[in-house]
Amino acid sequence: MFQIEEELKKLPGKPGVYIMRDEADTILYVGKAINLHNRVRSYFREKIGRGPAIDKMVSLIHHFEYIVTDSELEALVLENNLIKEYSPKYNTLLKDDKTYPYIKVTMGEEFPRILFSRVMKKDKSRYFGPFTAQAAVHETIDLLNKLFGLRTCTRNLPKDIGKDRPCLNYHIKQCSAPCQGYISKEEYNQRINQAVDFLSGNYGLILKDLEQKMKAASEKMEFEEAAKYRDLYNDVKQIAQRQKITDKVGEDKDIVALYAQEDSAVVQVFFVRDGKLIGREHYYMKNVEEKENPDILQDFVKQFYAGTPFIPREIMLQYEIGDRELLEQWLSERRGSKTKLLVPKIGTKEKLVELAAQNAKLTLTQNKERLKREEGRTIGALHQVEEWLGLKEIRRMEAFDISNTNGFENVGSMVVFENGKAKRSDYRKFRIKTVAGPDDYACMREVLTRRFLHGMQEGKELAQKNLENELGSFSKLPDLIMMDGGKGQVGIALSVLEELKLNIPVCGMVKDTHHRTRGLYFQNVEIPIDTHSDGFDLITRIQDEAHRFAIEYHKSLRGKAQVKSILEEIPGVGPATRRVLMKHFDSLEGIKEATIEELAALEGINRRQAQEIVAFFSK
Repeated sequence: MFQIEEELKKLPGKPGVYIMRDEADTILYVGKAINLHNRVRSYFREKIGRGPAIDKMVSLIHHFEYIVTDSELEALVLENNLIKEYSPKYNTLLKDDKTYPYIKVTMGEEFPRILFSRVMKKDKSRYFGPFTAQAAVHETIDLLNKLFGLRTCTRNLPKDIGKDRPCLNYHIKQCSAPCQGYISKEEYNQRINQAVDFLSGNYGLILKDLEQKMKAASEKMEFEEAAKYRDLYNDVKQIAQRQKITDKVGEDKDIVALYAQEDSAVVQVFFVRDGKLIGREHYYMKNVEEKENPDILQDFVKQFYAGTPFIPREIMLQYEIGDRELLEQWLSERRGSKTKLLVPKIGTKEKLVELAAQNAKLTLTQNKERLKREEGRTIGALHQVEEWLGLKEIRRMEAFDISNTNGFENVGSMVVFENGKAKRSDYRKFRIKTVAGPDDYACMREVLTRRFLHGMQEGKELAQKNLENELGSFSKLPDLIMMDGGKGQVGIALSVLEELKLNIPVCGMVKDTHHRTRGLYFQNVEIPIDTHSDGFDLITRIQDEAHRFAIEYHKSLRGKAQVKSILEEIPGVGPATRRVLMKHFDSLEGIKEATIEELAALEGINRRQAQEIVAFFSK
């Protein structure tokens, strides 16, 4: 029996993290302390000015645990990891889980490439960003490749120079073909350096060069060439005009401010890179009741910069925060060089912070009603499902479905909803391996067995590497399994879980004779549900999504099978050539419309085969 008074006496006067739990062992709150003994004991003193929310949390504490660390900095990192993993009810939480695109220049390669990336690794590459518009990043990369004739292939150069014919990009004059040795390493790297200058904001020389080439081509009456340079000139100018100079050239900084009202808060961040405002983004914070603005801002800084790969040299804040020096130390270690947290009081910087605060206020006031509706559709709907089933703390739901056509190409789908929203990055497809013919129960047994065996194995591997906090999409088990059907499908799921010694609630989504959801089958009872409620809409979305995902996968396999069967009829086209065609073209129509030159330019297809393919579809 856990005796709180006795356990309080045992607390060490050392830095660490404390975890408050309720009677059901659910984590209520995670905090860090420079002195665990003093900090944890403070929760159980007289209720003096703590506010109703903290009093309520303390009243629910059944037991607590703690982890001692060597320093307050280690405690900060551990606190962040635990909050991210468990999303405790009484912690202020960053709701958004966004990752931003970067432009990556692979300077570690002898013939570098320019790539789209969502992660920023400690390698020899140069990274530009983060950017807030994915389409603009792709547009910029395409422009640079076209402008400088850079390679986009994954060939190992210079090792593979001359081994294969040049690709289609060379033939359409969008690549200088370093794979063939048509451009020297020195000249290619000059082009890369020009591209890096462009990404650093130096557009003047490129615009001047394009203008000269356009005029020269026009004077020679090469109007098609002149039009090409004109279009490139306009593209460069358009991208250049998007950049707004905000301060000294070369500065990287974020400007962070918030607006809070009642139980809602929005934090606005302006991203400045190389002295230019490249974008802005807003973030919603929850569980902010009774929190002071500086405390909300401090929680945001800890959670946001724990997850973003780029740390700027300066972070300008709206308020002074309590852990400023500790956070500067942590951010500097993550960045690898000094990072400062500043609260500007006068001048341009103060006005930028004020502008960010105004944007945060505008976002919150405009979106408050929408947020309430969204909350009803997601968290509110989740609470209704919990109430119907008599369950608590449902965060992750997984639903499964089977699709086939008379037993042809049996496939299974797994869709995931977290906090009432679809989490598409965790969706999974299963091609049935052990079942021949239309047997949905056997197919479902295989899908569920593979899903949970994989999850258990992944969990063991992470534990062996001491990475338990870095759960993968399979090792993260659901709080509730939703089966598309009634007693039969639920029975299959329960039997699989029993064999694997897993204890996860299973619920069936029961349909009526008109194929509409009418209730939930749970613990051998069909539970009627309000068909005009947010909870009903959530169940319908999950059911429809599982069905859609399975059907789409099945259609794609059927389409590939049909394309493959037609390609098998072409003389001289073997399995390797079929794979090349199916990988490169999205559809059979694309193959039919391809020219001999386009086909022969593909790696692995010679001109004779290209002629056979074109002749076959010309009949």
